[in-house]
Amino acid sequence: MSSIRLALAQILVSSNKEENISKAVSFIHKAKQQEANIITLPECFNSPYGTNHFPKYAEVIPTGETSMALSNAAKKNEIYVIGGTIPEREGDILFNTCTVWNPEGKLIAKHRKMHLFDIDIKNKITFRESETLSPGETLTTFDALGSKIGIGICYDIRFEEMARLYRNRGCNILVYPAAFNMTTGPLHWSLLQRSRANDNQLYVACVSPARSQGAGYIAWGHTQLTSPWGEVLAELNADEDMIVKDIDLKVVDEVREQIPIFNQRRKDLYDTVWKKN
Repeated sequence: MSSIRLALAQILVSSNKEENISKAVSFIHKAKQQEANIITLPECFNSPYGTNHFPKYAEVIPTGETSMALSNAAKKNEIYVIGGTIPEREGDILFNTCTVWNPEGKLIAKHRKMHLFDIDIKNKITFRESETLSPGETLTTFDALGSKIGIGICYDIRFEEMARLYRNRGCNILVYPAAFNMTTGPLHWSLLQRSRANDNQLYVACVSPARSQGAGYIAWGHTQLTSPWGEVLAELNADEDMIVKDIDLKVVDEVREQIPIFNQRRKDLYDTVWKKN
């Protein structure tokens, strides 16, 4: 398949976990009605985003209620579901985790956020995911519809080495469920997506929750899809909404042939390597 119809769901998240899950399932159904064959949900879609919320909303994967709902929705609608992220519990350890479900409802990939969001911008925002979460230790890819898709989560997009490693592994799409804030969003949200797309000559999709003014952590929103040329193909505002867009995988090959930076890299002088066996 040379094209994929991709849906990016920008969901308004509340403190009601059951309602959040139900809303996610409804967006999966809407995506299928619009003939999408892959849908991506936002970061932390079943829970408010905050270190105080993660322990309360965390669940075991794949037997927790959110996982079961995503599995059933993927199977019922015969669609790939990139399940945004949820707080995952493994024993006493918590992770920020993205699950991927195939059209048969099977779990085919699981990515734990590798780079925890620990920042301190004076007089603007201080946040430390490491207060409750542990980092993931692996890269995560899966094959679907003729594409190899790499998964990152929010802060992961700031680390260009990670995106390069995905390119080295043959990815032509990178997906980042993400919740940038009102400080970093206006400055870096679109810039980072266009940079990763341009650097690695692939599609980049970042999927945010909708903006909730009453929340402790306010998401920037602006879910975005970027082409291998670094062109913004579609962008939402801050409200709950969904992008459904056809993407042509042949464009990846065309860009890489016309600007062959991958083959021009001076590997005799430098390289990007994955150290963990």
